[in-house]
Amino acid sequence: MMMPFAGGIDANANATLIFSLVAAAIYAFTLGMPPSLARSAAKTLAVAMLAVLSALQGGPLLLLAALALSAVGDAFLSRDGEKAFLGGLASFLVAHIVYIALFLRSGGGLGLLGAESWRGAIALALAVFVIVMLAALWRRVGPGLRVPIACYVVAILAMGMAALTTSSAWVIGGAVLFMASDGLLATEKFLVAAISPHRAWMRFAVWVLYYAAQLAITLGFLLG
Repeated sequence: MMMPFAGGIDANANATLIFSLVAAAIYAFTLGMPPSLARSAAKTLAVAMLAVLSALQGGPLLLLAALALSAVGDAFLSRDGEKAFLGGLASFLVAHIVYIALFLRSGGGLGLLGAESWRGAIALALAVFVIVMLAALWRRVGPGLRVPIACYVVAILAMGMAALTTSSAWVIGGAVLFMASDGLLATEKFLVAAISPHRAWMRFAVWVLYYAAQLAITLGFLLG
């Protein structure tokens, strides 16, 4: 079996990656079940194991920090209620700030967005996407959530822009997937009717996009 890291399937790095993939798959198949400790553990471990993988492979400290913060956010969001949602939002807000620092440190500078047309085109598309999402959410969320959500939206747009300064297709693709996942999550949580039959597939898609995003960013730095 072809494995991304040296040493075959028995190597710690490859075993950790498999552990992460298995946890992600388990969570995906339990999405329709009520919140439970086992379900929360699977969701949290999926990205926590990517953080362990980064540590094992000597990845950037900022990557390890962003993945660890994301895992904390996943733990919060695996539970119900507004407090858990705000805890998850805060964790991911800080994770995105760390990702911004990581991408800008490893990238070629924001000038690339104007120097290379394809980067600028993607940046413009991301900005339009975020503006449309924020306008739609502003009317549907309570006053107490508007400022936290606005701060988060600005952070994730900055994360996408920062990713576009890197030379890694994995990192850029991961950032775009991350934004798509968050956009779909916001749509499912705030814009779709509570009894909508679309909620089931949307939750599944949110998780697949999100995990693929974290995996792509991680591999982009560890294998790049």
